[in-house]
Amino acid sequence: QVQLVESGGGLVQPGGSLRLSCAASGSINSRYAMGWFRQAPEKQRELVAHIFSGGATNYADSVRGRFTISRDSAKNTVYLQMNNLKPEDTAVYYCTATWLSTYWGQGTQVTVSS
Repeated sequence: QVQLVESGGGLVQPGGSLRLSCAASGSINSRYAMGWFRQAPEKQRELVAHIFSGGATNYADSVRGRFTISRDSAKNTVYLQMNNLKPEDTAVYYCTATWLSTYWGQGTQVTVSS
C-alpha cells in the first residue's frame, strides 16, 4: 500500500503561482511513476503531468510551459510548480503513484480568482 498526502493548494489571483507537494509513504519506491490529475466542477478528471522513474515528464497541452513537475526521491515527494495561473486551472488536484497499481491522494483545492 502507498499513502499520498497533497498540500499547497489555496486561493491565488490570476497570473500568480502555487507549488503543490505530494508526500508518499508506505511501499513507495523509485519505480513508481508519479503524476498530478485535476478535476474541475462538472468536468471529468484530467491528467496534468507525469514524471516517470527515469525522470522523463509529460504534460497536458493546457499547462505545458506554465507547470513543472519534479520529484525528490530521497524525500519520497513530488512537486507541481504552477506559474501564470489562470481561472480555468481552478480544480481539485490529485496526486497519483503508479507501478503495479495506481494510488490516489485525497486532493487539494486550487482556486484561481481575482
